[in-house]
Amino acid sequence: MSKARHVSETPATQMLKRHKVAYTEHTYDYVEHGGAGEAARQLGLDPHAVVKTLIMEDEAARPLVVVMHGDREVSTKNLARQAGLKKVAPCHPEVAQRHSGYQVGGTSPFGTRKRMPVWVEAQVLEYPVVYINGGRRGYLIGIDPKVLVSLLDARPVSVALE
Repeated sequence: MSKARHVSETPATQMLKRHKVAYTEHTYDYVEHGGAGEAARQLGLDPHAVVKTLIMEDEAARPLVVVMHGDREVSTKNLARQAGLKKVAPCHPEVAQRHSGYQVGGTSPFGTRKRMPVWVEAQVLEYPVVYINGGRRGYLIGIDPKVLVSLLDARPVSVALE
């Protein structure tokens, strides 16, 4: 269990503070390509409650955000269908970084550089608390997932691949 380190503010935490949203901070040792599973392992959290933030794009290369359980993949075909788009695909890391303003591996849906539509796996919203990236590698915040809807206007979809 890593001890809590003070993390300087990120655009994500600044946005949450501005809107008076309560959150807890959890730091871990970032591992390249370790993803949400590695964060869950280090912090002793349920990997299903650790969610990842993915930057994808539609057929016109317009960016969008998808929030998914850390231990699940996104069905881009189902997402496109449910979002009323022709096609959805993951962005290249450098493109994702340009849209979000965050380094890949440290992407938060909060405080992104560009305002993008947000889609959230419906089951994520059923958790009392989820752990989501706080805007830096090795830094998760524990938060009520309903904030994704109230603050980011996230729309629920069922797009997890089992």
